[in-house]
Amino acid sequence: MSYNLLKGKKGLIFGALNEHSIAWKVALQAVEQGAQIVLTNTPVSIRMGTIDQLAEQTGAVVIPADATSVADLEKLFDGAMEHFGGKFDFVLHSIGMSPNVRKGRTYDDLDYDFLTKTLDISAISFHKMIQVARQKDALNEWGSIVALSYIAAQRTLYGYNDMADAKALLESIARSFGYIYGREKHVRINTVSQSPTPTTAGSGVLGLNDLMDFADRMSPLGNATAEDCANYVLTLFSDLTRKVTMQNLFHDGGFSSMGMSRRAMQLYGKGLELEYRDISKH
Repeated sequence: MSYNLLKGKKGLIFGALNEHSIAWKVALQAVEQGAQIVLTNTPVSIRMGTIDQLAEQTGAVVIPADATSVADLEKLFDGAMEHFGGKFDFVLHSIGMSPNVRKGRTYDDLDYDFLTKTLDISAISFHKMIQVARQKDALNEWGSIVALSYIAAQRTLYGYNDMADAKALLESIARSFGYIYGREKHVRINTVSQSPTPTTAGSGVLGLNDLMDFADRMSPLGNATAEDCANYVLTLFSDLTRKVTMQNLFHDGGFSSMGMSRRAMQLYGKGLELEYRDISKH
């Protein structure tokens, strides 16, 4: 349903790979709410994914860029401003990748070259993106920048590996740059800590299906879907949230406030019963 939340606004969306991507859902819904958008991803991701289909659906242009390259980002922001005919209003950073996760390296056996890449791709790219935007004065006053995070930045979750460190850094960047950009241009910067979501990037996390099941049982509202996340992100792009900045906003069905739910306790109880039965047989 269109509420025209973003009528007249223009934005840049990083990270749409395929229809499972949260960035893909954000792009579709941003246009439905009246926005014009530019899509970007790495050249290899554009070749591997189906972003051209999304561009056709949304009337967007696609500008390739490696978010870890300042030179690429400078060309991207120049290209976006040329396309829009001036400054724009919002940016989504939906980028994350860990070579350690992909290669099956556990947290107590990290490859440090891989760790450097994890941090650069998943977090430092956010700093580079904001720094380039600010230096080029690319965003209108009261603009909005959002990055996607996860609760592993605050709590240890088995299997999330060095991505947890990257998300912690991502959230710190949002706070530090949120002060600077907010003070100077009223641009707000926030992170959204989303439920575990079966995206292409997330699928590499060890035990993702079990993690999703656990989070769903723990959350009073259940896991938030990619579509739900997109809806929430749009409110942060809109003028309804002008005074929200430097926040890590949990969008997880209540998971982040839970200790133990009835559904999870019942499952745990059944597991204990089975364990006792097995012990009694011996």
